[in-house]
Amino acid sequence: MEFGMNNGTAAPVRPGFGFVRGTIVDMMPAGRGGRRGDGCMQLVSLETEDGNPVNVILSPAAYVVDYETLSVGMNCTFWYLADAPMILIYPPQYNAVVAARDRNDRMVDVSRYGQNLVNQERTLQLKLDGSVDIRTINNQYFQGSPANHDLVVIYETSTRSIPAQTTPKKIVVLCG
Repeated sequence: MEFGMNNGTAAPVRPGFGFVRGTIVDMMPAGRGGRRGDGCMQLVSLETEDGNPVNVILSPAAYVVDYETLSVGMNCTFWYLADAPMILIYPPQYNAVVAARDRNDRMVDVSRYGQNLVNQERTLQLKLDGSVDIRTINNQYFQGSPANHDLVVIYETSTRSIPAQTTPKKIVVLCG
């Protein structure tokens, strides 16, 4: 069984990830609770595709795909926990869990993957073979099954089926 079902009865569905996509217009050190930034966290200001401003806090715990250094002018996507508390300010501000530079040669999906390796949105199914590189966010080899974990899936192509199927280039398990 996949998400939300247990012996034929409905179960609460675990909230997933939201995302915001845009062009980085500024990056500066950030702090928490009114403290000045110590350089460990970044406040990333974006202009979204529809021209709206959004701020993203990028902490040292956030996974940046391919460990790429982000900078002003890059088009990026930032994923956050959809059920995380959010301060009500303008522009909106999110705490990033994952960040990725947008590129034409790869796709990135961040979601909870169930027992059958289908994402929570039921749009992507993973086909694993011995070639898939599976790591933790600190770049160590992941020794368990990626099923029933929050995953960052990096892939190049997929089928046109529903759900689409792919053999990913890399999977990063968001442990904890």
